[in-house]
Amino acid sequence: MYWFKSKGLSSTSGSVLNSLWVSFFFIATFSAIWRWFGKGDSAVFATMVDSLFSMAKLSVEVMVLLFGTLTLWLGFLKIAEHAGLVKKIAEWLSPLFKRLMPEVPKNHPAVGLMTMNFIANALGLDNAATPIGLKAMRSLQSLNPKSTVASNAQILFLVMNASSLTLLPVSIFMYRAQQGAPDPTLVFLPILLATSASTLAGFLSVAFIQRIKLRDPIVLAWLIGITTFLSILIFFLSSLSALALASFSSLLGNTTLFGLIIIFLLAGILRRVHVYESFIEGAKEGFDVAKNLLPYLVAMLCAVGVLRASGALDVALDMIRYGAESLNWDTRFVDALPTALVKPFSGSAARAMLIDTMTTHGVDSFPSLLAATVQGSTETTFYVLAVYFGAVGIQRARHAVACALFADFVGVLASIAVCYWFFG
Repeated sequence: MYWFKSKGLSSTSGSVLNSLWVSFFFIATFSAIWRWFGKGDSAVFATMVDSLFSMAKLSVEVMVLLFGTLTLWLGFLKIAEHAGLVKKIAEWLSPLFKRLMPEVPKNHPAVGLMTMNFIANALGLDNAATPIGLKAMRSLQSLNPKSTVASNAQILFLVMNASSLTLLPVSIFMYRAQQGAPDPTLVFLPILLATSASTLAGFLSVAFIQRIKLRDPIVLAWLIGITTFLSILIFFLSSLSALALASFSSLLGNTTLFGLIIIFLLAGILRRVHVYESFIEGAKEGFDVAKNLLPYLVAMLCAVGVLRASGALDVALDMIRYGAESLNWDTRFVDALPTALVKPFSGSAARAMLIDTMTTHGVDSFPSLLAATVQGSTETTFYVLAVYFGAVGIQRARHAVACALFADFVGVLASIAVCYWFFG
């Protein structure tokens, strides 16, 4: 059909994102018709239209925030690039990335940028992670022989981004503290376990499809090393009091963020880089990247807004609750699923769902604890896809969507299992 076709793509091999985008509107339409005739809600279409324009406005508001953030961090990254830091990181990690991403040349700048992005994500430094990730995606795009089709390296990088490995979920602690939780960090270990499971699932799914050789000694050494590090970190953090853990999380996150800036500046000065001119050069690149994102954000956020306003998510929850009851399962987890269902589409919507759950059920209720764990262990997958692929003009995502959603699915299941273990 026509709407599944785009430039250079047929209906059978067309963009997955294109198909999903259209499906959101059709699912919303069927849901709205059901509400109109089945429940007598004649205002549902007006609500959907209002949501359409509200999300278009939100897209512009998000872009205003992104302009400043991207301009700032790409400016500092340009200093690091001119100082040779990115090249040094690439040299250090080349043996590993050569096996995971064989199409990326040895010591390529993309390797260093991807590593910095993973570190920023793990420490919960969202403001730094996004611009670094976009810089890495653009670097990978320079190696892509098909400019509109995602390469294997780009898919692996994006799925690892969308798997949301977060070691210090400071924002979740903040939400719980704002709602009056006596121990805001109560969900720290559940989040750490669930996010580790989602990241592992995302990596293994891509490795299976791309036939990455996991038995390679270097890959095995890194996997064992990371697993050992995480185990030691969990053991150390679990020994801290709630107050000490919150203080450590905040201190480590903020000092790391500002420390990166100082390291970039010192490296630039020592290498006799014109740091101010380099910052301006990178900031201009950030402006160029940001202005190209608006069409993709408008398209995705408007589709998500219509889907939410149609009541399709409510129908999905009712179906899940009915299925759980028919199997004699505990249904407390269903009250936390709104956060899980909207998180792949919209981070702001998921945050709103989390706060609503805490307000409705109590900040330390099982649904609220589970919703907080889901919020910290999953990612806004479609937002990441739209922003990262949109920034470089990728139209065909190949297996990126399936692998990223699989990681989210495992993250949700792991969150449910861990929360029943900790709080059941």
